[in-house]
Amino acid sequence: MDGETVRLTGSAARPDRTQLRSLGLRTAPAAPPEGPDDLPVEWIPAPYEQLSDDPGHYGNHDQARRPGSQRITHIVIHDTECEYDVALGLVQDPEYVSWHYTIRSSDGHVAQHVRTEDVGWHAGNWYLNAKSIGIEHEGFAAEPAWYTEAMYRASAKLVRHLARRFRIPLDRQHIIGHDNVPGTTPDNVAGMHWDPGPYWDWAHYFELLGAELPTWRADTGLVVILPDFDTNHVPFHGCDADDPSAACPVTGSAMVMLRTEPRDDAPLLSDPALNPDGSPQSMHLSDWGSRVVTGQVYAVAGSDGDWTAIWFNGTKAWLKNPASARVARPALGVVAAPKAGSGRIPVYGRAYPEESAYPDDVPPQELAPLQYSIPEGQRYAVGPVLDSEYYHAKTYDESQHVVVRGEKYAQVQLGHRVAYVRLADVDTWHV
Repeated sequence: MDGETVRLTGSAARPDRTQLRSLGLRTAPAAPPEGPDDLPVEWIPAPYEQLSDDPGHYGNHDQARRPGSQRITHIVIHDTECEYDVALGLVQDPEYVSWHYTIRSSDGHVAQHVRTEDVGWHAGNWYLNAKSIGIEHEGFAAEPAWYTEAMYRASAKLVRHLARRFRIPLDRQHIIGHDNVPGTTPDNVAGMHWDPGPYWDWAHYFELLGAELPTWRADTGLVVILPDFDTNHVPFHGCDADDPSAACPVTGSAMVMLRTEPRDDAPLLSDPALNPDGSPQSMHLSDWGSRVVTGQVYAVAGSDGDWTAIWFNGTKAWLKNPASARVARPALGVVAAPKAGSGRIPVYGRAYPEESAYPDDVPPQELAPLQYSIPEGQRYAVGPVLDSEYYHAKTYDESQHVVVRGEKYAQVQLGHRVAYVRLADVDTWHV
């Protein structure tokens, strides 16, 4: 009042939202929820909050400006492994992870939590998080009854809309399961998720998308995995948590098992990340190390009677494929093989830029090859060819986020999961 200068020192404060959340109120979005006109979408936001004075301590997603800052190239299909209301509670926890949409099992109701321009923390792989939309489906991978027709139809309608909006191809190189997401470094490959699991009907899902999985009339050197879901009964165990050794109920499956030789009693493959001792993989429902799934495309490595061999994780793998009940059919696509004289090339779980691409204020990210590699002479089906990218988002302030780009990579169908190879390391061609 008398002209004296008064300085007030600011301090960070975090609001206590416990009582507000207990009321079950919904926050209005800055813009309408994102979905097709004929699919109601409810806005139930995931919180974007700074959790302490540390600007790097925040949750539960990252603000971004996609697709202007980065193209959205993938949609990742998850299941919640909990009921719908529990999933909503988790995604509204600022200290938990996040995803873009949840779809309810009983009626296909859709809720959106994160704007598609922003990055959800859902896939367990930061490279794919930054380039994808994550959709959770209420249910449990061991209980196929949760995957209802209402859920499939609502999900397909949403994905078709998002794919059209962001120009994402409707194929299994771009519409992937959480179980197809690679680990980022050798240490975390074994712990990656396996949902939506063997009982998600990918063939039916793609029919609903209006993008039936294509086959070709003659051998091409590539095959698409396409078992008849209803009659493909695979003897899994592990559906009963109280008795993990008990056989799962007989039901259709999208999975096909792989063996080391072309015979029914040959051992399953051994995945070096899951079984470092070299022992065969199991028939447990969650053991993804020796199986392929509907829609995936692989390069043919040979044939023997009713058996077809494919290149898989750097080795030859055999699947039973009799003419009377085909589970793999010829396909068109792009193939990659190591350049002549390379010997063996590394594969990666993320397509990060080379060290020289980083500006001075962004620490270069580790480029750690995975346990797998591709020997010269093997071939693998190629998905998208992508710029290497790293979304540097370490602070609550989105204006401080940086996208670093470098050399190009090719996504390949390495095993059950996809992986990335430097485009400079391979020759590619169409078949």
